[in-house]
Amino acid sequence: MNAIEIRNLSKHFGAKQALAGLDMTVPQGAIYGFIGENGSGKSTTEKIICGLLLPSGGSVKLFGKDYTDGDVRAKIGVLIEQPGCFPNYSVWNNLLLQAANLGIQNAEEEVRKVLKIVRMEGSASNKFKNCSLGMKQRIGIAMALLGDPALLVLDEPINGLDADGMRIMREVLVDITRNQGRTVLISSHILSELEKIATHYGIIRGGKMIREMTAEELDADCPVFIALRAENMELAETLLRRRFLRVEKDEERGLLRVYDRVPPEDAARYLYELGVTVSEIFTQKISLEEYYTSLMHGEVRA
Repeated sequence: MNAIEIRNLSKHFGAKQALAGLDMTVPQGAIYGFIGENGSGKSTTEKIICGLLLPSGGSVKLFGKDYTDGDVRAKIGVLIEQPGCFPNYSVWNNLLLQAANLGIQNAEEEVRKVLKIVRMEGSASNKFKNCSLGMKQRIGIAMALLGDPALLVLDEPINGLDADGMRIMREVLVDITRNQGRTVLISSHILSELEKIATHYGIIRGGKMIREMTAEELDADCPVFIALRAENMELAETLLRRRFLRVEKDEERGLLRVYDRVPPEDAARYLYELGVTVSEIFTQKISLEEYYTSLMHGEVRA
Protein backbone atom coordinates (compact mmCIF):
# COMPACT_ATOMS: atom_id res chain seq x y z
CA MET A 1 0.00 0.00 0.00
CA ASN A 2 1.16 3.52 -0.76
CA ALA A 3 1.18 6.13 1.99
CA ILE A 4 0.27 8.91 -0.48
CA GLU A 5 -1.36 8.68 -3.92
CA ILE A 6 -2.09 11.95 -5.71
CA ARG A 7 -3.67 12.04 -9.15
CA ASN A 8 -4.24 15.07 -11.41
CA LEU A 9 -4.12 17.49 -8.49
CA SER A 10 -4.74 21.15 -9.30
CA LYS A 11 -4.88 24.30 -7.23
CA HIS A 12 -5.71 27.84 -8.28
CA PHE A 13 -5.28 31.03 -6.28
CA GLY A 14 -7.44 33.37 -8.33
CA ALA A 15 -5.83 33.56 -11.77
CA LYS A 16 -2.62 31.92 -10.56
CA GLN A 17 -2.27 28.17 -11.05
CA ALA A 18 -0.08 26.69 -8.30
CA LEU A 19 -0.62 23.00 -9.22
CA ALA A 20 -1.35 21.81 -12.74
CA GLY A 21 -2.31 18.13 -12.81
CA LEU A 22 0.20 16.84 -10.27
CA ASP A 23 0.68 13.08 -9.90
CA MET A 24 2.61 11.74 -6.92
CA THR A 25 3.19 8.34 -5.29
CA VAL A 26 4.88 7.89 -1.91
CA PRO A 27 5.36 4.24 -0.89
CA GLN A 28 4.75 3.27 2.70
CA GLY A 29 7.95 3.33 4.76
CA ALA A 30 9.77 5.69 2.38
CA ILE A 31 11.74 8.84 3.06
CA TYR A 32 10.47 10.80 0.07
CA GLY A 33 12.58 13.79 -0.90
CA PHE A 34 10.28 16.41 -2.44
CA ILE A 35 12.38 18.74 -4.59
CA GLY A 36 11.65 21.89 -6.53
CA GLU A 37 12.53 25.55 -6.81
CA ASN A 38 10.65 28.23 -4.86
CA GLY A 39 7.14 28.62 -6.24
CA SER A 40 7.10 25.17 -7.86
CA GLY A 41 4.16 23.96 -5.73
CA LYS A 42 5.86 21.95 -2.98
CA SER A 43 4.34 23.77 -0.01
CA THR A 44 0.93 23.94 -1.69
CA THR A 45 0.99 20.17 -2.18
CA GLU A 46 2.02 19.55 1.42
CA LYS A 47 -0.67 21.86 2.77
CA ILE A 48 -3.34 20.07 0.72
CA ILE A 49 -2.15 16.70 2.02
CA CYS A 50 -2.38 18.06 5.57
CA GLY A 51 -5.83 19.57 5.04
CA LEU A 52 -4.63 23.17 5.35
CA LEU A 53 -5.72 23.99 1.79
CA LEU A 54 -8.54 22.70 -0.39
CA PRO A 55 -7.62 21.49 -3.89
CA SER A 56 -9.28 22.87 -7.01
CA GLY A 57 -9.38 19.41 -8.59
CA GLY A 58 -7.91 15.92 -8.55
CA SER A 59 -7.69 13.30 -5.82
CA VAL A 60 -5.52 12.68 -2.76
CA LYS A 61 -5.46 9.30 -1.02
CA LEU A 62 -3.60 8.46 2.18
CA PHE A 63 -3.08 4.78 2.95
CA GLY A 64 -5.75 3.91 0.38
CA LYS A 65 -8.43 6.25 1.76
CA ASP A 66 -9.56 9.73 0.75
CA TYR A 67 -7.43 12.29 2.57
CA THR A 68 -10.53 13.82 4.22
CA ASP A 69 -11.33 10.56 6.03
CA GLY A 70 -11.20 11.20 9.78
CA ASP A 71 -9.40 7.97 10.62
CA VAL A 72 -6.65 8.56 8.10
CA ARG A 73 -6.21 12.20 9.10
CA ALA A 74 -5.35 11.01 12.60
CA LYS A 75 -2.34 9.20 11.10
CA ILE A 76 -0.59 12.40 9.96
CA GLY A 77 2.03 14.42 11.83
CA VAL A 78 2.98 17.82 10.41
CA LEU A 79 5.82 20.32 10.65
CA ILE A 80 5.34 23.15 8.17
CA GLU A 81 7.49 26.28 8.52
CA GLN A 82 8.14 26.22 12.28
CA PRO A 83 6.68 24.64 15.42
CA GLY A 84 3.94 26.62 17.15
CA CYS A 85 5.33 26.83 20.67
CA PHE A 86 5.06 29.26 23.56
CA PRO A 87 8.52 30.86 23.85
CA ASN A 88 8.52 31.18 27.66
CA TYR A 89 7.25 27.63 28.27
CA SER A 90 9.63 24.71 28.65
CA VAL A 91 10.03 22.08 25.97
CA TRP A 92 8.23 19.64 28.28
CA ASN A 93 5.22 21.92 28.87
CA ASN A 94 4.89 22.79 25.18
CA LEU A 95 4.74 19.10 24.33
CA LEU A 96 2.25 18.41 27.15
CA LEU A 97 0.00 21.15 25.79
CA GLN A 98 0.12 19.62 22.33
CA ALA A 99 -0.65 16.19 23.77
CA ALA A 100 -3.68 17.70 25.53
CA ASN A 101 -4.82 19.31 22.27
CA LEU A 102 -4.68 15.90 20.62
CA GLY A 103 -6.52 14.19 23.48
CA ILE A 104 -3.64 11.77 24.06
CA GLN A 105 -3.93 9.38 26.98
CA ASN A 106 -0.81 8.87 29.15
CA ALA A 107 0.48 12.22 27.92
CA GLU A 108 3.64 12.27 30.06
CA GLU A 109 4.67 8.83 28.85
CA GLU A 110 4.11 9.88 25.23
CA VAL A 111 6.11 13.07 25.69
CA ARG A 112 9.02 11.11 27.17
CA LYS A 113 8.88 8.74 24.22
CA VAL A 114 9.00 11.43 21.53
CA LEU A 115 11.73 13.36 23.35
CA LYS A 116 13.86 10.22 23.32
CA ILE A 117 13.22 9.71 19.60
CA VAL A 118 14.45 13.23 18.76
CA ARG A 119 17.44 13.05 21.16
CA MET A 120 16.07 15.78 23.47
CA GLU A 121 15.60 13.94 26.79
CA GLY A 122 18.15 16.15 28.51
CA SER A 123 16.60 19.40 27.27
CA ALA A 124 13.02 19.00 28.46
CA SER A 125 13.32 21.76 31.06
CA ASN A 126 14.78 24.32 28.62
CA LYS A 127 12.58 27.25 27.68
CA PHE A 128 11.68 27.07 24.00
CA LYS A 129 13.05 30.57 23.34
CA ASN A 130 16.50 29.49 24.61
CA CYS A 131 16.76 26.48 22.28
CA SER A 132 18.97 26.51 19.20
CA LEU A 133 17.43 26.37 15.73
CA GLY A 134 18.29 22.69 15.43
CA MET A 135 16.68 21.94 18.79
CA LYS A 136 13.55 23.89 17.80
CA GLN A 137 13.25 21.87 14.60
CA ARG A 138 13.57 18.64 16.56
CA ILE A 139 10.95 19.89 19.02
CA GLY A 140 8.69 20.44 16.01
CA ILE A 141 9.27 16.86 14.91
CA ALA A 142 8.57 15.65 18.45
CA MET A 143 5.25 17.51 18.35
CA ALA A 144 4.48 15.95 14.97
CA LEU A 145 5.24 12.50 16.41
CA LEU A 146 2.72 12.83 19.25
CA GLY A 147 -0.21 10.54 18.64
CA ASP A 148 1.97 7.93 16.90
CA PRO A 149 1.37 9.07 13.27
CA ALA A 150 2.15 6.76 10.37
CA LEU A 151 3.03 9.67 8.05
CA LEU A 152 5.13 12.75 8.74
CA VAL A 153 5.00 15.78 6.43
CA LEU A 154 8.05 17.98 7.00
CA ASP A 155 8.58 21.26 5.16
CA GLU A 156 12.25 22.36 5.11
CA PRO A 157 13.16 20.89 8.54
CA ILE A 158 16.94 20.99 7.94
CA ASN A 159 17.33 24.47 6.45
CA GLY A 160 19.54 26.72 8.55
CA LEU A 161 20.99 23.91 10.68
CA ASP A 162 24.68 23.55 11.37
CA ALA A 163 26.57 20.36 10.49
CA ASP A 164 25.89 18.71 13.85
CA GLY A 165 22.21 19.66 13.73
CA MET A 166 21.90 18.13 10.26
CA ARG A 167 23.60 14.94 11.40
CA ILE A 168 21.21 14.52 14.33
CA MET A 169 18.23 15.28 12.10
CA ARG A 170 19.37 12.62 9.61
CA GLU A 171 19.68 10.07 12.40
CA VAL A 172 16.20 10.89 13.69
CA LEU A 173 14.54 10.62 10.27
CA VAL A 174 16.26 7.34 9.39
CA ASP A 175 15.34 5.92 12.81
CA ILE A 176 11.63 6.73 12.57
CA THR A 177 11.36 5.14 9.13
CA ARG A 178 13.74 2.19 9.28
CA ASN A 179 13.10 1.16 12.89
CA GLN A 180 9.57 2.42 13.47
CA GLY A 181 7.98 1.90 10.06
CA ARG A 182 6.78 5.45 9.52
CA THR A 183 6.70 7.29 6.19
CA VAL A 184 8.33 10.71 5.80
CA LEU A 185 7.60 13.29 3.12
CA ILE A 186 10.34 15.89 3.38
CA SER A 187 11.07 18.96 1.27
CA SER A 188 14.42 20.73 1.35
CA HIS A 189 16.70 22.86 -0.79
CA ILE A 190 19.75 21.19 0.77
CA LEU A 191 19.97 18.35 -1.73
CA SER A 192 23.28 17.04 -0.43
CA GLU A 193 21.54 16.19 2.86
CA LEU A 194 18.48 14.66 1.17
CA GLU A 195 20.77 12.45 -0.87
CA LYS A 196 22.11 10.87 2.34
CA ILE A 197 18.71 9.69 3.61
CA ALA A 198 16.03 9.64 0.90
CA THR A 199 14.78 6.33 -0.49
CA HIS A 200 12.57 8.00 -3.11
CA TYR A 201 12.47 11.36 -4.88
CA GLY A 202 9.88 13.55 -6.55
CA ILE A 203 10.97 16.56 -8.60
CA ILE A 204 8.32 19.21 -9.24
CA ARG A 205 8.38 22.19 -11.57
CA GLY A 206 5.60 24.63 -12.42
CA GLY A 207 3.04 22.66 -10.43
CA LYS A 208 3.73 19.39 -12.27
CA MET A 209 5.72 16.31 -11.31
CA ILE A 210 8.50 15.95 -13.86
CA ARG A 211 10.32 12.97 -12.36
CA GLU A 212 9.74 10.39 -9.65
CA MET A 213 12.42 7.80 -8.91
CA THR A 214 13.90 5.56 -6.27
CA ALA A 215 17.35 6.18 -4.85
CA GLU A 216 18.55 3.19 -6.89
CA GLU A 217 17.14 4.66 -10.10
CA LEU A 218 18.81 7.98 -9.35
CA ASP A 219 22.09 6.18 -8.78
CA ALA A 220 21.76 4.41 -12.15
CA ASP A 221 20.98 7.72 -13.90
CA CYS A 222 23.99 9.54 -12.43
CA PRO A 223 27.06 8.88 -14.57
CA VAL A 224 30.51 8.18 -13.19
CA PHE A 225 33.22 10.50 -14.45
CA ILE A 226 37.00 10.86 -14.21
CA ALA A 227 38.11 14.03 -12.41
CA LEU A 228 41.69 15.18 -12.84
CA ARG A 229 44.04 18.05 -12.21
CA ALA A 230 47.16 18.59 -14.30
CA GLU A 231 50.13 20.95 -14.23
CA ASN A 232 49.01 22.55 -17.49
CA MET A 233 45.21 22.55 -17.35
CA GLU A 234 44.70 24.46 -20.60
CA LEU A 235 46.80 22.03 -22.60
CA ALA A 236 45.29 19.04 -20.78
CA GLU A 237 41.79 20.19 -21.73
CA THR A 238 42.77 20.64 -25.39
CA LEU A 239 44.33 17.17 -25.56
CA LEU A 240 41.50 15.43 -23.72
CA ARG A 241 38.94 16.94 -26.09
CA ARG A 242 40.82 15.45 -29.02
CA ARG A 243 40.62 11.96 -27.54
CA PHE A 244 37.37 11.77 -25.58
CA LEU A 245 33.76 12.56 -26.50
CA ARG A 246 32.67 14.47 -23.39
CA VAL A 247 35.09 16.64 -21.44
CA GLU A 248 33.90 19.40 -19.10
CA LYS A 249 35.55 21.98 -16.87
CA ASP A 250 34.66 22.01 -13.18
CA GLU A 251 35.36 25.69 -12.54
CA GLU A 252 34.39 25.56 -8.89
CA ARG A 253 36.91 22.85 -7.97
CA GLY A 254 39.52 23.54 -10.66
CA LEU A 255 39.21 20.11 -12.26
CA LEU A 256 38.58 18.57 -15.66
CA ARG A 257 35.92 15.89 -16.03
CA VAL A 258 35.97 13.05 -18.55
CA TYR A 259 32.63 11.25 -18.89
CA ASP A 260 33.74 8.56 -21.36
CA ARG A 261 33.71 5.07 -19.87
CA VAL A 262 37.46 4.52 -19.67
CA PRO A 263 39.77 3.61 -16.78
CA PRO A 264 41.32 6.71 -15.15
CA GLU A 265 44.80 5.35 -15.78
CA ASP A 266 44.11 5.46 -19.53
CA ALA A 267 43.42 9.20 -19.38
CA ALA A 268 46.49 9.80 -17.19
CA ARG A 269 48.73 7.73 -19.48
CA TYR A 270 47.42 9.50 -22.58
CA LEU A 271 48.30 12.92 -21.14
CA TYR A 272 51.69 11.74 -19.83
CA GLU A 273 52.68 10.41 -23.24
CA LEU A 274 51.94 13.89 -24.67
CA GLY A 275 54.02 15.64 -22.02
CA VAL A 276 51.32 16.64 -19.52
CA THR A 277 51.75 15.46 -15.92
CA VAL A 278 48.59 14.62 -13.98
CA SER A 279 48.84 15.64 -10.31
CA GLU A 280 45.47 14.30 -9.16
CA ILE A 281 42.96 11.86 -10.66
CA PHE A 282 39.95 9.99 -9.28
CA THR A 283 36.49 8.75 -10.26
CA GLN A 284 33.25 10.21 -8.92
CA LYS A 285 29.51 10.10 -9.54
CA ILE A 286 27.46 13.24 -10.16
CA SER A 287 25.45 14.39 -7.14
CA LEU A 288 21.70 14.80 -6.71
CA GLU A 289 22.23 18.56 -6.88
CA GLU A 290 24.00 18.29 -10.24
CA TYR A 291 21.36 15.86 -11.52
CA TYR A 292 18.58 18.24 -10.46
CA THR A 293 20.30 21.23 -12.07
CA SER A 294 20.79 19.30 -15.31
CA LEU A 295 17.13 18.24 -15.29
CA MET A 296 15.98 21.83 -14.77
CA HIS A 297 18.16 22.97 -17.67
CA GLY A 298 16.90 20.23 -19.95
CA GLU A 299 20.23 18.37 -20.04
CA VAL A 300 18.55 15.27 -18.59
CA ARG A 301 15.40 14.03 -20.31
CA ALA A 302 12.37 14.26 -17.99
